[in-house]
Amino acid sequence: MALTHIGATLHGYPRQGPDRELKRALEGYWAGRVAADDLIATAASVRAGARRQMRTAGITEIPTGGFSLYDHVLDTAWAVGAVPARYRAGGVTELDAYFAAARGTAELAPLEMTKWFDTNYHYLVPEVGPGTVFTPDSRKQLAEYAEARLEGLTARPVLLGPVSFLLLSKPAPGAGPGFTPLALLDRLLPVYASLLADLRAVGVEWVQLDEPALVQDQPRAVLDATARAYRELTAAEDRPKLLVATYFDALGEALPVLAQSPVEGLALDFTGPAAVNLEALAALGGLPGKRLIAGVVDGRNVWADDLEASLATLATLLGLTDHLDVAPSCSLLHVPLDLTLERTLDLQVSRWLAFARQKLDETVTLARALSEGREAVAPHLAASRAARASRAASAVTHDPAVRARCAATGPEHARRPQAYAERAAAQRNRLALPPLPTTTIGSFPQTSDLRAARAALRAGTLTAEEYEERIAAEIREVVAFQEKAGLDVLVHGEPERNDMVQYFAERLNGFLVTRHGWVQSYGSRYVKPPVLVGDVSRPAPMTLRWTSYAQSLTGKPVKGMLTGPVTMLAWSFVRDDQPLADTARQVALALRDEVADLEAAGTAIVQVDEPALRESLPLRAAARPAYLAWATEAFRLATSGVRADTQVHTHMCYAEFGEILPAIEALDADVISLEAARSHMEIAGELAAAGYPREAGPGVYDIHSPRVPSEWEISDLLDRALRALPAERLWVNPDCGLKTRAPGEVREALENLVAAARRVRG
Repeated sequence: MALTHIGATLHGYPRQGPDRELKRALEGYWAGRVAADDLIATAASVRAGARRQMRTAGITEIPTGGFSLYDHVLDTAWAVGAVPARYRAGGVTELDAYFAAARGTAELAPLEMTKWFDTNYHYLVPEVGPGTVFTPDSRKQLAEYAEARLEGLTARPVLLGPVSFLLLSKPAPGAGPGFTPLALLDRLLPVYASLLADLRAVGVEWVQLDEPALVQDQPRAVLDATARAYRELTAAEDRPKLLVATYFDALGEALPVLAQSPVEGLALDFTGPAAVNLEALAALGGLPGKRLIAGVVDGRNVWADDLEASLATLATLLGLTDHLDVAPSCSLLHVPLDLTLERTLDLQVSRWLAFARQKLDETVTLARALSEGREAVAPHLAASRAARASRAASAVTHDPAVRARCAATGPEHARRPQAYAERAAAQRNRLALPPLPTTTIGSFPQTSDLRAARAALRAGTLTAEEYEERIAAEIREVVAFQEKAGLDVLVHGEPERNDMVQYFAERLNGFLVTRHGWVQSYGSRYVKPPVLVGDVSRPAPMTLRWTSYAQSLTGKPVKGMLTGPVTMLAWSFVRDDQPLADTARQVALALRDEVADLEAAGTAIVQVDEPALRESLPLRAAARPAYLAWATEAFRLATSGVRADTQVHTHMCYAEFGEILPAIEALDADVISLEAARSHMEIAGELAAAGYPREAGPGVYDIHSPRVPSEWEISDLLDRALRALPAERLWVNPDCGLKTRAPGEVREALENLVAAARRVRG
């Protein structure tokens, strides 16, 4: 094929701004401190800064439309008129209706939230039903495209595609049995055609429609619907050229469907498990006459690109398309913004890394190598080789003692000696809890005072002794409140912890923690994933002091709270130089030591949270058994060293659990707590249908919304749960930790929770 174009582009960019300006503006608006116009101005400034970074790096075509005040899936629902009317009622502004759908109000629960494929980003699940009337609203797309054009930039609007939008949706209440959102495709397509026509009318040449759902195993009906959708969308005369983008995994059986469709271009991922797209594309004979955006720079991890390897992939692709653009594999939303903000990192280690801004440079370097020749980027190639050699030889990455311990660990270390029935009897005797025991998931609100104390400690204006007394005072207050509220199993509230992963990463060898490596989790919630740079070990106890202190304040059991090995990996940027299973085993052994110390100190309940078990499930079914085998083994390795009367809990939140229920049972935890409030207790029925034999706490309080559930609402959820699970195996708890909620909300909600449990107990 005769190559006519080589460019550099990307799918999307971090939304927060270099100093998380958008987060502060959003939370200020919700608190009534920031006016709507000021919020909109801050958002525009953040978008302008992102475009400036892309332009400075040399990106030849920038994406527009992917910026969001909360969530791009909610933005798509708004663009096609699929936001439920209840959020627009009462004469509220459009902005407040948007946030009502995202966060809820005092009267309305928000839309359900779940994980975006196998990432730690959360999206809001659209609700559609037979009565849904789609209507186009192109204003956001037009406005953001106009911003780019006013700066003289070549831009490509990006929008979630119609097939993935419906596959990611759920049936609206009352939709009726047997209804599936994809049944609305023919009704939705004219709305997409209208959006495309509006964009073409202002001069848009290319529009990208993201169809990530196609990298999952899809039945023939979905593939046929995809083919039909793109035949219809391309049939219109007055439209831009269409580019369909996929990422996170291989396209598999959907690749020939898209390759043979009339769309003018495809964007494919060529990293990680999606690397097999290269062989599959070659087997099809390439994409003659079509544009290809080649995702060769890993958009989900922070390791500097192996430029030589990427160039080898691109060299093959040169013969498979007429129009090639180099790009990251997916939106850079999933990595921190800029490595240059990390001024305290070890210089050697920093050379191994690349954040979003550096990935722009890598993308442009690769495009230049193709268009100008390797000699034009020779210094960059040499630096890439040197960084990889440095990392491979560094003592930072390898610890012989850790590797020897892993080698000596056998299957017997990942099995509890006693069967569950024997353990349950011993635990009932030791704990003496009432039916429907009440508890929380772990964290209590991280107040501004706590954050200020932590900042003062870092700045040196607060001594370590003063800080520790502040933590002790907070624990005393949290324990006292729980006792007064009547909770049965207490927590210490985790005031000393900045984040459930970062806290442990700071105390484990092998992890690196950044200062400014923020990544969006949902809305205004950002996390700083640690970087797993080397072999993992525990140099000293991590949680023992404050757990023991809390237990000394009460006669009720206080849970020891740990983050599990799978979640430590899933919410970190993991090593790419050894199998994940090996790293998980190292983390599990470090946690096993911590569990042993807690038990020896008298802790009767140890909770090892694994909220990421489901989200890390490979997108393709063929890869799942191997993943679940090592993931569940790692959990058991961390928890199987305890006595029969020590109760092991685990927690999972905001995911579709049905397909992993056998793995949940394989964890062999004594008690599991799960998200259930937004999904109206569906998981209780799924647990019952699967014959789950252990104790469970399906959540009754949605902590991702500021809305406080009433005693009667919680009672109703408990009644639903009791129709599926027996009272002797049911716990009462929130969906998740309470860190992000206001203290007043938490006090009222937990008082309602305890009252509801007592009422239902009778």
